[in-house]
Formats: sequence, structure tokens, C-alpha cells
Amino acid sequence: MQQATDLERIEDRSPGVVEWITSTVGRVLISLFVPILTFVVLWQGFIFLRDSQAPKLVIVLVAILWGVGGVALLYGVSNWLIEKLPKNWVRWLQPFVFVGPAVAILIWYLALPTLRTLWISLLDNSSTNFVGLDNYIAIFTNRVMFTAFRNNILWIIFGSSLSVIFGLLIAVLADRSRFETAAKAMIFMPMAISMVGAGVIWNFIYEANPEIGLLNAIWQQLGGQPQAWIELLQPWNNFFLIVIVVWLQTGFAMVLFSAAIKGIPGEIMEAARVDGATEIQVFFQIMIPYIMGTIITVSTTIVIFTLKIFDIVWVMTGAQYDTQVIATQFYREYFTARNFGFGSAIAIILLIAVIPVMIYNLKQFSEREAF
Repeated sequence: MQQATDLERIEDRSPGVVEWITSTVGRVLISLFVPILTFVVLWQGFIFLRDSQAPKLVIVLVAILWGVGGVALLYGVSNWLIEKLPKNWVRWLQPFVFVGPAVAILIWYLALPTLRTLWISLLDNSSTNFVGLDNYIAIFTNRVMFTAFRNNILWIIFGSSLSVIFGLLIAVLADRSRFETAAKAMIFMPMAISMVGAGVIWNFIYEANPEIGLLNAIWQQLGGQPQAWIELLQPWNNFFLIVIVVWLQTGFAMVLFSAAIKGIPGEIMEAARVDGATEIQVFFQIMIPYIMGTIITVSTTIVIFTLKIFDIVWVMTGAQYDTQVIATQFYREYFTARNFGFGSAIAIILLIAVIPVMIYNLKQFSEREAF
């Protein structure tokens, strides 16, 4: 009798349970289907614009409106549908509405290509036969690659350190100058120039003809003979290229250091000066410790940049005259010589070289509660 009563209660509740399950599953399916449908519509719209014969200006304007409006619509519709689900589902799914696309893009355009490059690096130059670590052994027994490694070390040691030092000094000196705004604007101006543009400008400066090359014109006035600065003076010609990145990155470092210095409480420095501290002591014992987080961030950012340097070397010398770096060797081997396995191995070596710097940077951020 008791079992019959329990069975009747379950049967009485079962329509409600079935209805709830059906409703929840339906909402989940709709929440997945509608964003996918919206994405497909956006994708087809871009394909239509790509193949359209309309004027280019019209295509550009429509593409901007379609892209920005379409992405906003995609997020809006997805979020609206997620909010219709039960609260537990909302808490679980809603973060993926906004983080999911970014994660998907990183996986598709970064993680998967990296894994594919790693696999190709284990194949021969035609990407057909498995050769294991032969390509990596070849990299570390190749004279040209040794020169590239040496040059990258020069770029890191001198390019990064000089950019940080000059940026810090200028930020400190300009902070108390009447012409702070104008000085910082002029020093930051090279940051508005592309790497290729900077290479073209400095090609004129280093031109061997003294009627064109500024450096040779000055050198000739001092009694010297015109020099092919970036061609003949090996390996010192690398320093003439490093000057360019220092010229570009000093403004970047200066702006960040200047913002950090302005965040130092004035009372601390005034109290130090009242206690008899010199400006040198204030600089090393108050300013430097206070902005150490910014110094580490700027330094690691510029180190990563110099590790991946490519544009300046390629524009200035075409990676000739022993000025090649890791990135130019990757380009030359993979795209010019079509040595896919060897070129992919170089790319992996470059990635491995960058990873420790990134990890150190993130660790410093975490310790200083920057996140």
C-alpha cells in the first residue's frame, strides 16, 4: 500500500520534472544555436563583401559597420539567451559568452599553429619524412645560426638596456623641466613611425655617399673618409642597427617611466630632501625602488621585442653582412629556401627563447598584485 502511494507521488511529479528537463534542454540548444546562426550570417556577409563589385569605399564602410555591429549583436543575443536559462546555468555559461570567443581565437590562431609548427620541425625540409631532432641539432651546429644568436644577444644587451636607461633618465630630467611636454612629444615622436619607415630613414643617414648620408657628411667634415657603416664594419655594424631600436623604444620607455614617477608621493621625496638626501640618493633609494615594477615591465617588454626583431634588419641590410638574427633566418629558411623543417625549428627556438621572459614578467605582475 505504501509502495503504491510512493509510485503515485512520483507519477504526479513526473510531468513537472519532464517539462522542466525539456524546457532546460530546449533553452540550452537555443542558446547554442542562435549564436552559431548569427556567426554564420556574419561570416556569409563578409564573404559577400569580399566578392562584391561595389566601390571600395562603400565596401570598407559596410564592412566596419557589419563587423562592429555584428559582433555587438552576437554578444548581445548570446547574453540575452543565456540569461533565460536557470541561474545555475547562467553562472556557468555566461563567462564563456565573453571569454569564449577570445579563447577560441587564441586556440585557432596561436595554439594550433604552434603545435603544427612543432610537428613540422620534426620533419625533413619537404615536410614528408620524420627526422626527429635533426633540425635542432643542425641549428646548433650551423655557423650562420651562431652568428644570428650572437646578434640577438647584442640586441638584447645593448638595445634593451640603452632604451630603458635613456628612457628613465629622460623621464626623470623632463619631470622637472619647464619644457616637459614639448621635450616628451619630440622624444616620443619616433614611436609613431613604423619599423620599415624607421629603417628607410636611417638608411639615408648611413648612406655611404656623403652628399646623401648625414653620418658620412659629418665624418667627412671631421677629416674621415666615407664609410659603408652597416656593410663593412663587421660585427660592429650591428651596433649601427641597434641605435635605431634605441631611437624608437626610448620614447616608449620614457612615457611609462614618467607616468610611474608622477605616481610617487611628493611628500616622500620632499622629506628625503629635507633630511639631507642628495638628488642621486633620492633617485636610487626612493625613485628606483618605488617604480621597480614599471622598470621590470618595460625591460621585459623591450627584451621580447628585441628577441623578435625583424623589420629593421631586413630593411637595412637584408640580413646580410653578418647582421642576421633569429627571425630573419627563420624567414630566409622557411619562405626563401623552402626548408620547412629547418625553418620551423628556428621558429620554435625563438618561441622557447621568449617564453622564460614572459613567465618572469607574469610572475612579477603576480607578486606585485598587478592582476
